[in-house]
Amino acid sequence: MFASGGGPDAPHRPVLLAESVGYLAPERGGLFVDATLGLGGHTEALLADSPDVRVLGIDRDPEALQFARARLAGFGERFRAVHANFKEIAGVLEEAGEREVSGVLADLGVSSLQFDAAERGFSFRHDAPLDMRMDAQGDEETAAELLARLPEEEIARIIFEYGEERKSRKIARWIVERREEGRAIETTADLAALVARAVGYKRTDRIHPATRTFQALRIAVNHELEGLEAFLEASVDLLQPSGRLVVISFHSLEDRIVKRVLRRLAGQCECDRRLPVCACGARRAVEILTRRPVTPADAELDDNPRARSAKLRACRKLEAVAR
Repeated sequence: MFASGGGPDAPHRPVLLAESVGYLAPERGGLFVDATLGLGGHTEALLADSPDVRVLGIDRDPEALQFARARLAGFGERFRAVHANFKEIAGVLEEAGEREVSGVLADLGVSSLQFDAAERGFSFRHDAPLDMRMDAQGDEETAAELLARLPEEEIARIIFEYGEERKSRKIARWIVERREEGRAIETTADLAALVARAVGYKRTDRIHPATRTFQALRIAVNHELEGLEAFLEASVDLLQPSGRLVVISFHSLEDRIVKRVLRRLAGQCECDRRLPVCACGARRAVEILTRRPVTPADAELDDNPRARSAKLRACRKLEAVAR
């Protein structure tokens, strides 16, 4: 586990590492953007692949940036990091004086630093304050604050839509009842126990019943789906001809958005065929390189069970973009 002030020897397993590097094709050289830098595992592989590669890393977590900077210090000026949200990629590049890039990588999962640090409140494996903010210094509400403020219907909607939890209404009702009794949910253990009772938990269950609810709250706290579509569009616009975009998602909601946007950017219109003209903004800007999402091999899953839900999609920008 990495703690604040630690060195670059913390355990870290970047998901789909070989596949990510393969699709990004760093042998072409140039500037790559790791839009979700995390602990820097993907960036380290890109920089090690070719001396002609530079990487600009973006992350909203100051602690992750501190770790990555220490880990990648040996690459000197070929690496630089910026504290920002990945959705701000266009502004970050403009401020850095860069106009186009050879590749963009976005690993949309929670980093092991965030997940394993008990005090961050991402996991029900540790009893800790129910926080879940990726940027603990930011102005987002914590998960506990959301549950203390939102009406029952909104809590149920978040858990159902973002967690795809069928018993979302029951969970929301129990949360609000606890709140009305003056016993608001404030810790990860409180929430995990409540969800386990509401959903029903058997020791033989492979996945803890609170997993979907924790995922839903994390997405809501960090506004993870908001702006994802715009990020994908901006990333493609920033790519030079033959530049690559690689996106790794960890739940179906993200993957659906990535799949739909890439198809539209490959020229597949989403409009009703009865419409006289396209209104969805489809344009033939990229070639999709992954007909189906790439998933981890059995060997990776044996080594890193957290990778089980990862899906990678990639595209290449066309030499002449049709608009």
